[in-house]
Amino acid sequence: MDNVRGSILMVLAMLGFAIEDMFIKLLSAHLPAGEVMMILGVGGVLLYWIALRRQNVPLFSTVFFERGVVLRNIAEFVGTGAFVTAFTLGEISTTSAIMQALPLVVTMGGALFLGQQVGWRRWTAIFVGFIGVIIVINPQPSGVDPLALLALVAVLGLGSRDVITRPLRGQIHSLQLAAYGFVTIIPLGATMMVLQGETPVVPTGIDYLYLLLCISIGVVAYYLLILASRIGELAVVAPFRYTRILFALTVGAVVFAETLELHMLVGCAIIVMSGIYTFYRESRARRASLSSSVRV
Repeated sequence: MDNVRGSILMVLAMLGFAIEDMFIKLLSAHLPAGEVMMILGVGGVLLYWIALRRQNVPLFSTVFFERGVVLRNIAEFVGTGAFVTAFTLGEISTTSAIMQALPLVVTMGGALFLGQQVGWRRWTAIFVGFIGVIIVINPQPSGVDPLALLALVAVLGLGSRDVITRPLRGQIHSLQLAAYGFVTIIPLGATMMVLQGETPVVPTGIDYLYLLLCISIGVVAYYLLILASRIGELAVVAPFRYTRILFALTVGAVVFAETLELHMLVGCAIIVMSGIYTFYRESRARRASLSSSVRV
């Protein structure tokens, strides 16, 4: 039952993230994307500060300036900035499809930088997954869509964030890490406005409603993600992350009238299957390691 509950919570979290992205894209039609990010950052920090106070945990402490946390925040800055820019200026479906390669990047980063053992089967799955990314990007003789490349930068940035996060477990409260992610997007939003030469715009009534829903849904989705990861087994729960692409494709087609081209669907399917296989091999390797430890 824990795996069932964890899987349901993971699906709900992915639905929440897809809805959050939808509201950000809707807001970016009326407000500068950088301004939206700054408001979301302030709102998210406020909500997490309230949650931390209830647990008698400070929002800021000396851990904020530790090397691992600083590097994580830099990776968050780069990855989130590239992701938001890619799907607000381009198509949410294409950007989300490329983002499905994130677990593959995390597995690769764990092998290269954390000394985790990755066999040839998982390396093959990673390679096949990146072939799927190339199919989604669909390079043409005239060149490659720069927004698709920006989505790839987002994958590398957010993948680096997740790899850096793993050694931090147990050293910092998970709500503090979540809050620092929202702290990071405040200067990110300001940087986006400067680089794009935008000036603040006063939100309208509907904008305030979208902002409220976006902040609330985003914070709840992140909390559900944490619960799902703690309740169920990783090998069972983690593959349900890929339900996000189904929600994103639906949002892109229904809300923004985006065309779901065949190459994107094929590439996305390859990425998802490669990722699920990677999770499967990781779970087998973990069970084998535990069995060896028990025998010893």
